[in-house]
Amino acid sequence: MMKETMWNGFKCKEFLFEGMEAILVCPENENKNKNWLLKTEYFNAFPDFEIMMLKRGWHLAYVKNVTRWCLEEDLDRKKRFAEFLSSQFGLYKKCIPVGMSCGGLVAVKFAAKYPECVSALYLDAPVMNLLSCPAGMGKADSSMLDEFKEATGMTVSQLICYREHPIDKIPQLLKNNIPVMMVYGEADMTVPYDENGAVLEKYYKENGGNIIAVGKENCGHHPHGLPDNTPIREFAERFSL
Repeated sequence: MMKETMWNGFKCKEFLFEGMEAILVCPENENKNKNWLLKTEYFNAFPDFEIMMLKRGWHLAYVKNVTRWCLEEDLDRKKRFAEFLSSQFGLYKKCIPVGMSCGGLVAVKFAAKYPECVSALYLDAPVMNLLSCPAGMGKADSSMLDEFKEATGMTVSQLICYREHPIDKIPQLLKNNIPVMMVYGEADMTVPYDENGAVLEKYYKENGGNIIAVGKENCGHHPHGLPDNTPIREFAERFSL
């Protein structure tokens, strides 16, 4: 059963998908544009870019995760969710995930596992290295390790030997020619860029990948986005279907 609501001035359909809260926000002309964004976590956080794209005819979708620390079941559900939106609402089979912070962790692993569902990635201060965040083994000021261990069942010893970090998925992103737009705060101590997103930027640039990385001077982990999101909008429209 779908409930009709409003979100930032746009018509919104709220419903359950496989028992999880799901949302589809529609542009003013619902059938004009089949492109869509998938917010992978923190649906209501820093929505300026998504609102910009809704005004340009895009849809915005979200399905709740069991945990922000990215279980395989959440990735698999997102694939089925993408298929549902395509079959039921006529949206393209590929989307652009919007991954902020832990949402970046989810977005990268989703794109690596299901590249057929992704045309490009917009990452913003993404968690790429779990030893950095949440483990705080580098310079990250992180207090989220207990939450991570409870959510995933992993111990610190297991995490040290883990080979499924987002940074481990970078070659798969490149193999599938997935373009990346990445925004980050140069003073971010929650998810330090040099321990996380910089690994992705370096690998892509050294191996011919398509990436745009924009650092914000004197900016910490928040706010996400840019003062003027036009570069992100131009990226999304360039790689839309």
